[in-house]
Amino acid sequence: MEIPREKLIQLYTTMVRITQFEEKAFDLFARAAAIPGPLHLYAGQEAVASGVCANLRKDDYITSTHRGHGHCIAKGASLDRMLAELMGKKTGYCKGKGGSMHVADLTLNNLGATAIVGAMIPAAVGAGLSAKMRGTDQVVACFFGEGASNNGVFHEGLNLAAVWSLPVVFVCENNLYAMGTRVSRVMLLENISERASGYGIPGVTVDGMDVIAVYKAANQAVERARKGKGPTLMECKTYRWRGHSRMDPALYRPKEEVEEWRKRDPIKIFRNGKYLPEGELNRIDADVEAEIEAAVKFATESPYPDVEEALQDVFA
Repeated sequence: MEIPREKLIQLYTTMVRITQFEEKAFDLFARAAAIPGPLHLYAGQEAVASGVCANLRKDDYITSTHRGHGHCIAKGASLDRMLAELMGKKTGYCKGKGGSMHVADLTLNNLGATAIVGAMIPAAVGAGLSAKMRGTDQVVACFFGEGASNNGVFHEGLNLAAVWSLPVVFVCENNLYAMGTRVSRVMLLENISERASGYGIPGVTVDGMDVIAVYKAANQAVERARKGKGPTLMECKTYRWRGHSRMDPALYRPKEEVEEWRKRDPIKIFRNGKYLPEGELNRIDADVEAEIEAAVKFATESPYPDVEEALQDVFA
């Protein structure tokens, strides 16, 4: 499968946007204390969201997780409104009320993130059912971690999507640790994708540090779903650079393990692949850096919501 040049540019640019955004978010929290609340960084997993979302159209859907910044950016979110949301500003995607774990943008069919593990799997199935009932060829990319694959909603969701042949691509981001619990302690399977066989759907495991591998696997899964052939379980083996959240020093991970995974940085792998000239890659890096600085200025100068707005857009 030959990947067009413009798609290669998109893949690399998206990864760099995610990486630089996460680095800036961590810096703003750690140094300037500008970001309140929890912060679950996606750095290290850039290839997954970038590779999957590069196969989606604007009218396709995604559902996200507590570690969702990368998914939002890969679906086309603007960095200034993203950062404003993290900083609790009224110019953010959710008017500063969602924060890091609840970013959504319905104009991009980003149905949102949630702090509840696995909670968006049923939502993704519902979106897939909606697309099928309306007779569109829209696809849903449902992101979740390996920990969610032990939840009941995972099995119920895959089963329903399978029997109804829904256009959902279930993307398991297996970063080896559910918070601080290593995956090998809670399941005996070598590959989570093997669980797909229990529902009669395809399962595939790919290198989640290689954006080209992710893109190609997702391309097949998305096209299968778009043609009405049903869901796919796609496992991407990846690794987060930092702890589970901003308060987690990740002492449960061996230093040697972290160093080995660091050698497989998704951006380094892409650069080493010589897919694009080095000069062009450097230009993209610089353009994204300027975009990040503009986002910081926008978010910093944006106002906080007024007290009178506290109960607006809140439903029970």
